[in-house]
Amino acid sequence: MKVEQIYTGCLAEAAYYIESNGEAAIIDPLRETAPYLERAKSDNAKIKYVLETHFHADFVSGHIDLAKKADAQIVFGPTAKPNYAVHVAEDGEVLSLGKVKIKVLHTPGHTLESTTYLLFDEQGKEYAIFTGDTLFIGDVGRPDLVQKVKAEITPQFLAGKLFDSLRNKIMPLPDSVIVYPGHGAGSACGKKMDKETVSTLGLQKKFNYALRADMTKEEFIEAVTDGLVEPPQYFPSNVIMNLTGEVDSIDTIIKNGKRPLTPQQFESTREAANALVLDTRRKEDYIKTFIPGSIFIGVDDSFAPWVGTLITDLKQPILLVTEPGREEEVITRLARVGYDHTIGFLKGGVEAWRNSWKEVDAIETISAEEFAQRFTADPNLKLLDARRHSEFETEHLVGAENFPLNFINKNMASIDSQQKYYIHCAGGYRSVIMSSILKSRGYNNIVNIAGGYKELKTTSLKKTDVRTVNTEL
Repeated sequence: MKVEQIYTGCLAEAAYYIESNGEAAIIDPLRETAPYLERAKSDNAKIKYVLETHFHADFVSGHIDLAKKADAQIVFGPTAKPNYAVHVAEDGEVLSLGKVKIKVLHTPGHTLESTTYLLFDEQGKEYAIFTGDTLFIGDVGRPDLVQKVKAEITPQFLAGKLFDSLRNKIMPLPDSVIVYPGHGAGSACGKKMDKETVSTLGLQKKFNYALRADMTKEEFIEAVTDGLVEPPQYFPSNVIMNLTGEVDSIDTIIKNGKRPLTPQQFESTREAANALVLDTRRKEDYIKTFIPGSIFIGVDDSFAPWVGTLITDLKQPILLVTEPGREEEVITRLARVGYDHTIGFLKGGVEAWRNSWKEVDAIETISAEEFAQRFTADPNLKLLDARRHSEFETEHLVGAENFPLNFINKNMASIDSQQKYYIHCAGGYRSVIMSSILKSRGYNNIVNIAGGYKELKTTSLKKTDVRTVNTEL
């Protein structure tokens, strides 16, 4: 028996590969199918099952595509009603895979159809649980996402279901059982997940706040519903895509997106399709030279979640500016979160654009020390802190205005187009994204602070009367 976690850091998502005696199961696959097909091929194994723990909100699953290519059976847990052919398993049903067994445990709470898969080893011993978003390491799944699709299903109702699922289905299992969750720290599907992506049930009973033995149902409901922030706006759309199955094959999406366009073709396509130009290069390269009106979201950071948060129309035609050779990677990562309408990329990149004598733009960027000097000379400078509200509340520069990047589309009306703004985040990634969005909307008096708050804390600001909430600079 083999069990492998296939972890994707950008989405903090874990898919799983289980193999026994030439048969394999894939749990919660991402949109692309090649990694799973190749993994099974390397073991000379046949993928028998594609197991889904629930209808995912934070990514579009590749289960339909993968099942077709592998001639495998898609399995959901009880109450699931997708618009395509699957096996809806009964609670307690046992699936055979080679010499091992997988038991279906209906564990509603995160969603109504949420299911945990219990793996028995060759000796029939309870070996591991694949919990999806029911149980994380250090946390449990948030119970408010279904309400974005069905308003009548309240977070409190689902939290009560989750309490029962954990107490009746998961906590009675042996402490030695390995816990394989669907996500790790950084996912918006939970509040405070640990950085570890594997644990044991015994450790979770000891350290996970939600599994405290003497916790009442009322305490649990209050704990898991407290402090929930608005989920990314693309979550309901991804749920619908996973529920209906009305999505193109990843192969079609890549083929449509990998159209190399000359600068002239790129420009005419942009105008004809009213396309968004998305620049995914390094932030250090973007700030120096970019196509006017383009949006920066660098592929080497939390790319897909920020795309899903900031680009509100999943059907928006997208043209890409990427680092050479990374076009397919970017198209795939967009498709993971439901952005299937990439229509081409700039052949030769920004260099080809400039060589065609087309207009370019740049973002004024200064060091943290340079900002400190300017701020000392003029404490009335307008400083926007692009970090999340929780980060801002923990520590910030007095006089800064919290303008979280994740809510920029809601808060644009509070920005004065005639005002000069200095922008920082934690380390410099989000501030460049925000600067690019503001510039694309006509706010040209923008100054990005390189290195963000991390660098600001080391500057000469500490010699002034500027304070943070909790500590002195």
